Amino acid sequence: MHNVVCIKQVPDSAQIRVHPVTNTIMRQGVPTIINPYDLFALEAALELRDRFGGKITVLTMGPPSAEDSLRKALTFGADRAILLTDRCFAGSDTLATTYALATAIRKIDKEYGRPDLIFTGKQTIDGDTAQVGPGIAKRLGVLQLTYVAKVRSLDLAARTIEAERRSEGGVQVLHTRLPCLITMLEATNQIRRGAMADALRAARAPIVKWSAQDVGVEDVSKCGLRGSPTVVKRVFAPSARAEKAALVEAAEQPAQALIDAIFKHQPKLEAELAALARNA
Repeated sequence: MHNVVCIKQVPDSAQIRVHPVTNTIMRQGVPTIINPYDLFALEAALELRDRFGGKITVLTMGPPSAEDSLRKALTFGADRAILLTDRCFAGSDTLATTYALATAIRKIDKEYGRPDLIFTGKQTIDGDTAQVGPGIAKRLGVLQLTYVAKVRSLDLAARTIEAERRSEGGVQVLHTRLPCLITMLEATNQIRRGAMADALRAARAPIVKWSAQDVGVEDVSKCGLRGSPTVVKRVFAPSARAEKAALVEAAEQPAQALIDAIFKHQPKLEAELAALARNA
């Protein structure tokens, strides 16, 4: 089988700073990492390859420096890595990103064989939109399983897959046909440590680099800023609250002590709750 895993190189959110004047993210000196959600997607693809064999292609769109994340993915055991990089992709929102990635996956189909499964993380830690995976599926015309916690079974002969999907009401068991796109939830598997052989291979493995022209982008106006209707108006760090948190100490009945403290801080709240109870 052939699986494609889409990853993204993102700034380490624990070290992101916002410029106090321009209100833009200061990327200088901020280390980059593979989007954590994408690691669970990669591990899911690796587990299926362990069971059924085949190849894993890792794909990312970004600047030349994104090659570092692709090599990291190779150390986990991916077979090949493709970097989609071109100046016309700069500033892409999710709409433009899905257009470029879907075009690249069609190129992968021609060069390396049709993907059976396409994996992404449920979202990225820098955008948090959860739109890229579904957007790719829509553009490719394949079925999609979002917020997947576990792949329960896979039948390559029948071309079907069964997966568990988490929802607000519980767990859904979904059964569909291949090919399809899966967005993986966090903490759904144990990310493996790469083998020494994979680390050595990753250090010298060639990274395939494709430009917009290489993948056959016919309309560059659909890429980058020109193809992005979403505009980020301002990025800012929340201001610190002037009011400090209060400490409620109670050796006995701590819940009641907390309720009393809340009513003392908000005198009208107790009366409002009592009125709601009478009218219920």
